[in-house]
Amino acid sequence: MKYPVLGAFILTLLCQFTASAQAVKSSRPASSVSHPARKKTPVSVAPTPAPAQQPVPNWLPSTNPVQPAATILHDLVDTKLDVRFDWAKQWLLGTATLTLHPHFYPQNQLVLDAKGFDVKSVELLNGVKKGRDLKYSYDKKKLTITLDRQYPRTEQYQVRIQYVAKPNELPKGGSEAITEDKGLYFINPLGTNKDKPRQVWTQGETEGSSCWFPTIDKPNQRMTQEISLTVENGFKTLSNGLLVSSRRNSDGTRTDVWKQNLPHAPYLTMLAAGNFAVVTDTWRGKPIEYYVDPPYQYTAKQVFGNTPEMLDFFSKKLGVDYPWEKYAQVAVHDFVSGAMENTSASTFQQQLVQFNSRELADISYEPESVIAHELFHQWFGDYVTTESWSNLPSTSPLPITPNCCGPNRNTGQMPPRWCSKPSSATT
Repeated sequence: MKYPVLGAFILTLLCQFTASAQAVKSSRPASSVSHPARKKTPVSVAPTPAPAQQPVPNWLPSTNPVQPAATILHDLVDTKLDVRFDWAKQWLLGTATLTLHPHFYPQNQLVLDAKGFDVKSVELLNGVKKGRDLKYSYDKKKLTITLDRQYPRTEQYQVRIQYVAKPNELPKGGSEAITEDKGLYFINPLGTNKDKPRQVWTQGETEGSSCWFPTIDKPNQRMTQEISLTVENGFKTLSNGLLVSSRRNSDGTRTDVWKQNLPHAPYLTMLAAGNFAVVTDTWRGKPIEYYVDPPYQYTAKQVFGNTPEMLDFFSKKLGVDYPWEKYAQVAVHDFVSGAMENTSASTFQQQLVQFNSRELADISYEPESVIAHELFHQWFGDYVTTESWSNLPSTSPLPITPNCCGPNRNTGQMPPRWCSKPSSATT
């Protein structure tokens, strides 16, 4: 009972305090100054503009992945290949000897690109004929080799790999510019097509070289090379660099050895073999060669014959003489691109550069512009090479040739006719 009485007493005190406060407020005199009513001005807030949308070119979708330069763990110094062919199975039987050293940090493992091989053995060479077997794992794309110890960047080592390349068993791929990417191609291997010669040739760009030999298949590697090609005695062979030896074997085959002493990227490695006619020329003491089907050997110089003039023209324009040991051009059947600037040995679709005497009267200058384009690549693309595939357009002659082939600013002299028309049939 005592709690309700206490609550009523407190409520009475509160009511009296509120009434006295209201009486005091009402007894204050009103101000004699009247203030006009102040109208509140609404504050205007400027709308935040939407960020401008940058147009995305239709040739560069916004979803394209970034392709940075590959991380370099090892420097590929030299590659030696000893290869022969099984034409019936369309296989390459190879032995690769690679010389490498760590790029910066010490390494005890080597990872190579090797697509679709049968790997027979992996050895470490230490100055003796028989090497030391190394442990490895292989997933049909990457060959991971455990080295015998950790190597510093100042020490080179050699590994030897015996393998079989089976390009026709690889998944089919390619692009608009290069329609297939299996690296190695057998043309009419059994000779059943009487209208087409038997040939074998390669296409490395972008990463097709690792379909026929183990390597670090990235454009930021540089290597010298030596390739021994064993073929039928009647075949002509071609590869990068110079032909340094040729010997006949007791089984009726012949082994040609091609050696390149200046380093280049692995994707520029090439080989070709077949029943070619070879037409020879020269430029400043360097051999110039044109490989064509035999029926076109007598018109080859009418198509390729301005090559020495082009070499002279570009060497003077660029201020850098043609750097490689020789320059050869080969016409092949069923090529997967228009043409390709392999170092010192460019490859062409045969229909672009092979014409008989009657056809020559009707063709335009397109063949010469393709020839000039691929030759210019020997500087921009081969001598100077992009570090990553995302920058591949920077090695193309297309944006450079108009400046190089414009009229002479001092004399007004026009460039040669082969220099004035860009080609659409090239890589």
